[in-house]
Amino acid sequence: MKMALNCSSSTCITFPYNKIRNPTNTSSLTLKTGFFHLTQKSPFRVSAATSPAKARFVASRKESVRVRQLQRPLIEYMSLPASQYSVLDAERIERVDDNTFRCYVYRFKFFAFEICPVLLVRVEEQPNGCCIKLLSCKLEGSPIVVAQNDKFDASMINRISCDSNSRNSEVQQLTSDAFIEVSIEVPFAFRAFPVEAIESSGTQVLDQILKLMLPRFMSQVSRSICYSFIEVN
Repeated sequence: MKMALNCSSSTCITFPYNKIRNPTNTSSLTLKTGFFHLTQKSPFRVSAATSPAKARFVASRKESVRVRQLQRPLIEYMSLPASQYSVLDAERIERVDDNTFRCYVYRFKFFAFEICPVLLVRVEEQPNGCCIKLLSCKLEGSPIVVAQNDKFDASMINRISCDSNSRNSEVQQLTSDAFIEVSIEVPFAFRAFPVEAIESSGTQVLDQILKLMLPRFMSQVSRSICYSFIEVN
């Protein structure tokens, strides 16, 4: 492998790999005008290419609301198939199948960019509620935002549950426990900044998103429960 160097001297300097007194050793390291050369038998490898830095954002939040039970217990509502109740909050929701949905999330600012995430999620039934899992995420927005779609990975889990110990109580507690993790290749425009600073800022943005969205999400779920029970009864 050869790597170009800026060198004006014509001096050739040889560093023997095994023995200094053996300048003819085939594992020698040679520094010469215009190139840096490692012979074929040398075990060392030099690469001029470096992988782009990656930043990791992680945020979690738990939110609870108290829901007044009507004629039917809350646990009965949470035990329904995912297709029969709503635990998703988005600007637009498309049903893919009984348990899979495509959600067009509300637009938000991330650093200087406006982003509209399109989430593909699956709703899995659980004994005391359900679990929303992110299957894939696509970003919509400016060309710079769209260009990041093949440069990041995201995971999200949101567990919604009701307190099974108070099923006979008139008021029950409904809890949402959300976790989000995003790993992204740092865009060229931000590579002058330390990765730690980018991760700190990105995590703060995710925290703010959860802080704003979870209460609204829980309010939407509570209304859905009331409407469903009123319709049934």
